[in-house]
Amino acid sequence: MARLPRVSPPGVPQHVIQRGNNLQVCFVADADFAAYAQWLHEAACSHSVAIHAWVFMTNHVHLLATPQVSDGLSRMMQTLGRRYVRYFNRAYQRTGTLWEGRFRSCLVDADDYLLTCQRYIELNPVRAGMVSHPAEYRWSSYHANGLGVPARLWTPHDIYLRLGAYPTERQSAYRELFRASLDNADVTDIRTAVHKGLALGNQRFRSEIEQLTGRRQVAGRPGPRPKGGAG
Repeated sequence: MARLPRVSPPGVPQHVIQRGNNLQVCFVADADFAAYAQWLHEAACSHSVAIHAWVFMTNHVHLLATPQVSDGLSRMMQTLGRRYVRYFNRAYQRTGTLWEGRFRSCLVDADDYLLTCQRYIELNPVRAGMVSHPAEYRWSSYHANGLGVPARLWTPHDIYLRLGAYPTERQSAYRELFRASLDNADVTDIRTAVHKGLALGNQRFRSEIEQLTGRRQVAGRPGPRPKGGAG
């Protein structure tokens, strides 16, 4: 079955997931995470993509990013993926593919879902039982969004900037969002959207994406949830 072309309107955030092939480990040591982060930053700059949130798990990656050009996100992921695979294969004396295929993504309605999606991403290590709070996990954007730790990779979205007039106000307001658990319905909506390539947003947003793409933005029958971490 032919792949549908990826729709990537400039200025619209996207939630991205890339998994290791057959659930294999993609990061073994801290040096691997650091290399991936550095090359993600370089690829994002080269292809005009702003990165708002991320988490690097041992066998998959989540990103929340906004491309400024229509093919920017795909080019960024291709550039990053190829460079990291070469590094990983050389470092661990292996050959062959590392990723499961092309990355999964969904368009995100910034007004209604951007901060919810950021929380979903940064809570991934908590859902996986690795830590009790996102601040305890090193390879996550929570340190930038919630604690003000400088990160070259990070570009705050306008929705985040509205949380306060000053950085300390925004960080405090952002941390407050994590005092409550994510709603189960939001978790289900996010997972369904990214795994099926559907728009994540309200009815108006989904209708706009349907008109843009000519594709229905309604989920079909649910399938099995992907394995390998919190997802």
